[in-house]
Amino acid sequence: MGPRITVVGSFIMDLVIRAPRRPERGETLIGTSFGMFPGGKGANQAVAAARLGAEVAMIGRLGNDDFGRTFLQLLKAEGINTSGIVVDEGLGTGIGNPVVEDSGDNSIIIVPQANSALCPADVEKASPLIEQADVLLVQLEVPIEASFAAARIARQAGAKVILNPAPYRELPAGFLKLVDILVPNEVEFAGFTGRRAEGFATVVERAKPLLDLGPQAIVVTVGAAGCYLVGRDNALHIPAQRVNQVVDTTAAGDAFCGALAWAIASGQSLREACTFANKVAAAAITKLGAISSLPRANEL
Repeated sequence: MGPRITVVGSFIMDLVIRAPRRPERGETLIGTSFGMFPGGKGANQAVAAARLGAEVAMIGRLGNDDFGRTFLQLLKAEGINTSGIVVDEGLGTGIGNPVVEDSGDNSIIIVPQANSALCPADVEKASPLIEQADVLLVQLEVPIEASFAAARIARQAGAKVILNPAPYRELPAGFLKLVDILVPNEVEFAGFTGRRAEGFATVVERAKPLLDLGPQAIVVTVGAAGCYLVGRDNALHIPAQRVNQVVDTTAAGDAFCGALAWAIASGQSLREACTFANKVAAAAITKLGAISSLPRANEL
């Protein structure tokens, strides 16, 4: 039996446009390719963990539409427990529109749709999936109240809680007390601290007040530089795995979070887990798309 991970999060069907660069305001550009890829931070992270060998359950909301049915088929094919997923009869499945530059950099607009209706009652109904998990993994692409409810259930059951605060939003009082590991990127870290992750020393200095609010550790992902790990007693810069050619960075952060959850649930130290997560994220950026880019264990 593999490590047990439950993910509470979003489903987004990515409608991906590739272009030489982002258009300027009022400008029309001709793109070079288009594709539809299942994604969303919740679904991405669930699949990332499952492909590494975890037993994964997913809690969230899909629309009763073709995109929703595609997601359910995909998750079942990946061996993910879908019993905690609600099919919404009134709202469609979430969609996103990433624009990927030739450099591999991207920007994304999402329309959450059914994701925005996920509520504490949905989470509580699926609470056995959280209570039996080693790790709960949550983000902020669904209503904060749902993620908060999941964290409370996990804490009461003794499961570790990993929060990827993406996209950044102000958290309700007490949320961080339920979080074991906080995993922001540079932009999200700035949301919490008022200052971007401008070097290791800055991160360590600014992370200390966040640790006082509850987390045992903060892992700040910094793209090609890897990640900064700040704990209560130590701080480390863990360099990224080198990549010869970057194709698409869309799911790099999700690959990192799913791999981190797998490693922690497997009993690795946080340093070992971050090193492994860097490796998985590096593999993900060598392929186009979100879920389609997530590596399997044998590919690493």
